[in-house]
Amino acid sequence: MDSIEQQLAAAVRLRERVDAMRFPPPVTQVYDPLDYAWAPFAAYVRRYGGGRKRVLFLGMNPGPWGMTQTGVPFGEVGMVRDWLGIEAAVLRPAEVSPLRPVDGFACPRSEVSGRRLWGGFASRFGRAENFFADHFVVNYCPLLFSVGARNLTPDKLASAERGPLFQACDIHLCAVVDATGPDWVVGVGRFAADRARQALAGRALRIGEILHPSPASPAANRGWFAAAERQLVGQGIWTGD
Repeated sequence: MDSIEQQLAAAVRLRERVDAMRFPPPVTQVYDPLDYAWAPFAAYVRRYGGGRKRVLFLGMNPGPWGMTQTGVPFGEVGMVRDWLGIEAAVLRPAEVSPLRPVDGFACPRSEVSGRRLWGGFASRFGRAENFFADHFVVNYCPLLFSVGARNLTPDKLASAERGPLFQACDIHLCAVVDATGPDWVVGVGRFAADRARQALAGRALRIGEILHPSPASPAANRGWFAAAERQLVGQGIWTGD
């Protein structure tokens, strides 16, 4: 089984595990784009996930206007369609909050984090193929948790739900690392970096960390990609030229 098929099989196993889990209040809706947005997710892995990757960027979980809409990590609609060149059918989830609709590639909202992340990579690498020659981007957790119109991040779940979820996500991350063979796993934000350190402890790779591009971060709002680039160069992951 090649790298692409390994990753898709691992995603199916993760989907099956997390879809069997139940998340009680205050969670009101759980979105799993590996279910309803499988077509664009699989297109992303098939187009860009093949072969060995020197650097694996790890996000936390889907944002409401990014991967929740397009199935692609940090998947701001315009960047996925226009820079990654991916557009595919997105089905309607079984349970949808009217406060958090899923419109797929017709979503009128733009996810700032995704626009910053992919836009930054586009500015440095030009074509998507140049970036993906030895980089890839995945999320640690595939689920978006809503409490009405508000996000609940995975770290805020009760321990009874968090434990089994993190175990499934750890297993999936290990499978992606086995498939892609990175030298570096770079957490996009502290949560992702900490989960990588725990899940991948003892492996012959290095864990890095960069600032999360969230608009809730004042530091990210002062020029996220320039800051992330400095961090990557400072850790020896990228060169400064």
